[in-house]
Amino acid sequence: MDGDRVLGKGLRVLGHSIREQPRLFAIGVGGSIVFSLLIIAGAYVIGGVVGRVVVPAIDQAHTSAAALAAGGGVIFAVSAGRVAGLFGRRLGAGAMQFRLQATYRRRVTRRYLELPLAWHHRHATGTLLSNANADVEAAFYPIAPLPFAVGTVVMLVAAVASLFGTDWVLALVGVGVFVALLILNIGYSRLISPRVSAAQRLRAEVSAVAHESFDGALVVKTMGREADEARRFAAKADELRDALIRVGRVRGLFDPVLDALPSFGTLVVLVAGAWRLRQGAVTVADLVSVAFLFTVLAFPVRAIGWVLAELPRSAVGWDRVQRVLTAGGDVAYGDAAPPADGKPASLRFAHVDFRYLEGPPVLRDVTFEVPPGRTVALVGPTGSGKSTIASLAARLVDPTAGVVELDGVDVSTLTHDALAAAVALVPQVPFVFDDTVRGNITLDREGVDDDAAWRALRTAQADAFVAALPDGLDTTVGERGTSLSGGQRQRLTLARALAGGPRLLVLDDATSAVDPRVEAAILASLRAAGAGASVLVVAYRRATIALADEVVYVEHGRVVAHGTHAELLATVPGYADLVTAYERADAEREREKTYDEQEVSA
Repeated sequence: MDGDRVLGKGLRVLGHSIREQPRLFAIGVGGSIVFSLLIIAGAYVIGGVVGRVVVPAIDQAHTSAAALAAGGGVIFAVSAGRVAGLFGRRLGAGAMQFRLQATYRRRVTRRYLELPLAWHHRHATGTLLSNANADVEAAFYPIAPLPFAVGTVVMLVAAVASLFGTDWVLALVGVGVFVALLILNIGYSRLISPRVSAAQRLRAEVSAVAHESFDGALVVKTMGREADEARRFAAKADELRDALIRVGRVRGLFDPVLDALPSFGTLVVLVAGAWRLRQGAVTVADLVSVAFLFTVLAFPVRAIGWVLAELPRSAVGWDRVQRVLTAGGDVAYGDAAPPADGKPASLRFAHVDFRYLEGPPVLRDVTFEVPPGRTVALVGPTGSGKSTIASLAARLVDPTAGVVELDGVDVSTLTHDALAAAVALVPQVPFVFDDTVRGNITLDREGVDDDAAWRALRTAQADAFVAALPDGLDTTVGERGTSLSGGQRQRLTLARALAGGPRLLVLDDATSAVDPRVEAAILASLRAAGAGASVLVVAYRRATIALADEVVYVEHGRVVAHGTHAELLATVPGYADLVTAYERADAEREREKTYDEQEVSA
């Protein structure tokens, strides 16, 4: 991205920001203009006080109290005006910047929620966090100095006009300094833009590596990969460090020159002014005013440089944010709604195919049905497509071909609210928020009160352990439920799904971490809870499968057979081998558990 393109794109971002927050921008610019004009006025007030009060007092060795009071009063009035302008400028600029950042963080987060799972699978979590935080912040970073820079432009025009009104020689010195500052700032922007772009990209990569390491902390520690992960993170961190150093070198080169140029201009003004003073072209008051003006201009003129310096970072951040906001693949919802009569729903897969992105087919011609009020177990070896079927049932993804129906209605034609109210998916990896038990179950949903929470907990066989917690429903469970065991987290997430009263419950191996006896009790409770919901359960334990009304056996993305557990066990060798293998594995785990308990007792 070259300098000219960065400058143009950055200016367009500023224009877009101004259109979004015109009132706050007007407040900031208004305060900045008042502040800037009073800087010029202050320079001439100082010159006037020196010429009319200080110099005569030195010449006459005496001055009046009235003259001192008048001079002091005028200086105080100008200073008070500058304070008011400074307050307006900072209030407008700060409020504008933070409001834009908050607005776009909400937009990015809302967009994340709208985009399908397939899109999220293609992007690292750390990168998404960087988009919502660092990139949004970078996009609107130049807003803070923008009103100051606009006021400075007005001040420069007024200063040049006042300089020409004072003396054309001094005015030419001023114009030369201002042009030199502008050229330096443009050159600075062109040099720094690729370096800032690289640094911003590396920020996201460092965030992605760190987040992945934190998420996989258990694997890292158990596999003894701490040193490797540390080296992987250190390599990216070193790249970011080097990129930031390159940015710092450019800034270190230009900052002293930009700081020194106005001071050099003051020196030239004093030399040229002394010559013009001898010629009688200017007075002492004029010379003092112009010299003081150059002294106070040094800081405001830097505001233009600040804006130009941050435009590359702003343009990169804006591009990264816009890639999220303009990402395609939205899940389109219809306007249909199944009957809200509280009765169990029916689910039907009709000739469903599915593939992830451009990969090989995951499901081929999948056809089966979950009748109302019935429990259907989905069984198959690892990689056979069971979790994909569960995601399709809850419409987290849409089929490549075929149709998924809820109560005879294509799920793609349902409204979002109707689908969310009718279907609840409990994934195989439970997620618990850093909140109370009550907050995790109710999720602030309308109609889900404490009574509904306790009913759901009882059905999920979680009421006993929740009642034993220090504060019951008010117990905070920690980030990702760290204070709970794996089985407790699974039961809590199951209770969350049940509390909403779904008409179809999809369990994607959602009880794998609980004791088999507890799992059987959960499924028995679901059946005994009355005809509240139909159940599609991804299962592998024989006891669980045996509780289902029907079993759908899947291999390599196809439905191979369906029927009762006993029928499939007798007629489908692959099914029998799989179920007995699971059973042997469960038995082995039980033996190991019993042995460990005996060892501890001994």
